[in-house]
Amino acid sequence: MVSATAVAGALVFAGQAVAQTPPASVVDPKLEVRTVVSGLTQPVQLEFLKDHDFLVLEKSTGQVKRIKNGAAPEVVLDLAVNSASERGLLGIALDQSFKVNGFVYLFWSESTTGADSTALDTVPLLGNRLDRFIWNGSTLTYDKTLHRQRAYQADEGQPLRANHNGGVLRVGPDGKIYLIAGDRGRRGQLQNLFDGPFGEGIPDDQFGGPDPVNDHLTGVILRLNPDGTAPRDNPFYRVGAERGGQVGANLKKIYAYGIRNSFGMAFDPFSGDLWEQENGDDSFSEINRAEPGFNSGWVQVMGPLERVAEFKAIETTRVPNPPDPNAPAGYYGLQQIRWDPINIADTPWEAYQRLYKLPGSEFSDPEMAWKYEVAPGGIDFLSTKELGKDYKGDLFVGSARGALRNGNLFRLKISDNRKKVEVDDKRLKDRVADNLGKYEITESESLLFGENFGVTPDLRESPDGTLYVVSNTQGTVYEIRRK
Repeated sequence: MVSATAVAGALVFAGQAVAQTPPASVVDPKLEVRTVVSGLTQPVQLEFLKDHDFLVLEKSTGQVKRIKNGAAPEVVLDLAVNSASERGLLGIALDQSFKVNGFVYLFWSESTTGADSTALDTVPLLGNRLDRFIWNGSTLTYDKTLHRQRAYQADEGQPLRANHNGGVLRVGPDGKIYLIAGDRGRRGQLQNLFDGPFGEGIPDDQFGGPDPVNDHLTGVILRLNPDGTAPRDNPFYRVGAERGGQVGANLKKIYAYGIRNSFGMAFDPFSGDLWEQENGDDSFSEINRAEPGFNSGWVQVMGPLERVAEFKAIETTRVPNPPDPNAPAGYYGLQQIRWDPINIADTPWEAYQRLYKLPGSEFSDPEMAWKYEVAPGGIDFLSTKELGKDYKGDLFVGSARGALRNGNLFRLKISDNRKKVEVDDKRLKDRVADNLGKYEITESESLLFGENFGVTPDLRESPDGTLYVVSNTQGTVYEIRRK
């Protein structure tokens, strides 16, 4: 039964009024949802400076805004961003020594026009950039560019595209910067195609590949020092040093690869382990615990390896594109015509053998998956008992689409050894929710924590232990707290 609520008004997006939805709510009657700030323009990520004082990013305006003690937002930085599709101002993290050096890291897509743009073609090829800024207590000032990544795909006759940027940033307990980047539509070695989509000796696309040159360093989690260099204890540092050149330098930076697309990444406050989520589009949304050298398996597999036949069956079934039943039939999940879903392996053994195995890499099944896409979004852990003792240590998952319960929140319990998702429902013993279609909740009803939050690309535990939820589509930051 839903009992705790927060008022949510009508949403205006792309010039069209959207019908008013029910207020954001959670299932626990001992908790309530309150609006911290509203009226924001496509907020995506936030970072706390201290109690009741945080920075929030607006995807399309390129503005970083400060919200302090409930006062009106103050603009502390305004970048000229290209926000077409999934580009824009996307990620923020504070340095481990922020109180001393003031370092703030931002991941964003630059516009070539000198102003905010939504045109697909007004961005450099390496227009997704990780920059370091300095916080002086009231504003952010550019300091240094640490890394650049591919910002578009324009090949083999498909329209220019700007999705699968990822962009979530975190600073780990080790003080290193972690950046998750989607595949950007590439089909090279980091997407587990050793010879690319066409075969040996044939470039992945017009820019090269399939080896990870600068504009093919996608579908990865990068781990960087605060100055942008590669830490010497990265899992593929030695491999990169032996390879040398541009490819070797890029291999040194990789923490994990084989990643499709992600809107969520968080460190377990008790084990220090890194967890991430991945969207499957049509099939097998994932929650993963990513150890150093993790290969998530894309494009050869999404979901558990033993379910690869189901992955193939879904991706090779021509169906109307949900949620529009009148849309033309076609393939949607793999999104690129260069590597047809028919190429997906027929057996788990065959899929595993096809993985691109960098020395020291390891594939592992997701800790939780949904057979059909539910579009998970931002994720975070709660480290205290502030919301109640039963919530301490749990992982909370937002939504990258509003199609399920108008923007659902899931709650995942973690095992005592902090390695697995713990489930009560016997149907979930295999850690797969066998739902009946896209954006459908069958077998994961027990995981539902909230609904009507819209698209929620970021969840954050606040300094006082409550849970903040960023709603991109509602222009709102919510707080979930005890009554």
